[in-house]
Amino acid sequence: MNRKTDTPVTVIGLGLMGRALAGAFLKAGHPTTVWNRTTSKADQLVAEGARLAPTVGDALRAGSLTIVCVTDYQAVYELLGVSDSELDGKMLINLTSGDSAQAREAAQWAEQRGAHYLDGAIMAIPPAIGTAEAVILHSGPRSGFEIHKATLDALGTVTYLGADHGLASLYDVAGLAMMWSVLNAWLHGTALLRTAGVDAATYAPFARQIAAGVAEWLPGYAEQIDSGSFPAEVSALETDVRAMAHLIEESEAVGVNAELPKLIKAMADRSIAAGHGGEQYPVLIEEFSKPRND
Repeated sequence: MNRKTDTPVTVIGLGLMGRALAGAFLKAGHPTTVWNRTTSKADQLVAEGARLAPTVGDALRAGSLTIVCVTDYQAVYELLGVSDSELDGKMLINLTSGDSAQAREAAQWAEQRGAHYLDGAIMAIPPAIGTAEAVILHSGPRSGFEIHKATLDALGTVTYLGADHGLASLYDVAGLAMMWSVLNAWLHGTALLRTAGVDAATYAPFARQIAAGVAEWLPGYAEQIDSGSFPAEVSALETDVRAMAHLIEESEAVGVNAELPKLIKAMADRSIAAGHGGEQYPVLIEEFSKPRND
């Protein structure tokens, strides 16, 4: 992979993730300036060749690209707001965790101060930074991303999602929804099988096969959702709900928590009551797309 390694980079925020980001830039050969309230967190990076800036303003002046990775968006404003004059013309990439509304508000805040701004989300743990397994999402103006992509490649697999600054945050939480749903389903299945003496390690390969098989359905189901048409090509929702009832009954019979399948069945029941029983499972998008008013 060809990387331009003479681009100076600044990293503001040296928690575990911030230190990993700065370390990846250093490893790729980029002149790297760092800043953190607790300066001792920079010691190892300085030993590896980073420069510790005495102030946030100095840190902003040092790099043509500034990565911010701090506690929350309020911390971004508090830290960078004291150096408004240093933001003009700077490229800021904010990898601080937050929601899509915060991302859009931060973009306006930065642009009002003359900065170029991308919001981002890190789909990786700190040890993965700098490897292909680290997926870094970016959203905002494409031009800013393209200009700095060669530098950002040092962090892992960098991805551009679109001009809406909130997209990275939305993809982040959508990914979390997938992760927790898969894990919770696996835990439920594991709890069921443990009642018959089957351990988690024995069940895991079968569960992985099921998860991979279901993943193969997603492109076709996505076509149904995007077209708004849900013909029952495989199974109708009214058939699926009978299987849900069986799962609930079996769980309760063997003493396993049935809250999760009961929740899913309640959503399916509402969809059937609305006249969608003869349609395919993705019709439940209508239930997921509206708030639950209890």
